[in-house]
Amino acid sequence: MNKFLLITAKLLPEPILIKAVRYYVNMQIKKHAKLNIQGIENLNCDLKRPYLFVCNHLSNSDGLIINKVLEKENITFVAGKKLSANAMTNLGFTIIKSITISPNSADKDAISKIIHTVKSGTSVLVFPEGTRSRTAQMIAGKKGILLFAKLTKAPIVPIGIWGTEKFMPINENMGKESFHDANISINIGKAFVITERRSDETKVEWETNTLNFIMKKIAELIPEEYRGVYK
Repeated sequence: MNKFLLITAKLLPEPILIKAVRYYVNMQIKKHAKLNIQGIENLNCDLKRPYLFVCNHLSNSDGLIINKVLEKENITFVAGKKLSANAMTNLGFTIIKSITISPNSADKDAISKIIHTVKSGTSVLVFPEGTRSRTAQMIAGKKGILLFAKLTKAPIVPIGIWGTEKFMPINENMGKESFHDANISINIGKAFVITERRSDETKVEWETNTLNFIMKKIAELIPEEYRGVYK
């Protein structure tokens, strides 16, 4: 099926390709996924929009599912450049607005785009772990989210997701990943803003404490067996 999709994609003009990919993804979600969504009401708050969404990361399908569930939020996703370099996963970018970023580096161009996007009024979603968990348990978050939060001053909305690791299991050859039957849960938490650094707090202490606070807000939304280092 994946080979057929790639061959077909090369033959279609972009507008038709977008419709075809959206139809295919929606069909797979409807066929294989049983969705359970909680906390939608937390988006109807008085905090100034746009939001910085943060979510744990289990599968390449996370963005597809969240984009489908929160379609009205008009989210731009931050994704690693290796996803756009893979022909199969790159198809997903035809239906998801995204900013690609080089992981583990000061990607100034990507950072600038992220800040500009939020300040222009569009919400951005970041997976703070920076990669998919290979154990389905949370791994340590990375400090990039702190920079985005400081420079945009946008309220942060935590999202917990689980079940996508079964919906699209990880394969180190991403082109071979496929959809499977799964129960998928998405739990949306309440928006919050990070605090300024206290006078008696070093920069390192503030970064550590704030990052842990953000990650634990995500962990609170998922079952304990998925919390990993944030149990």
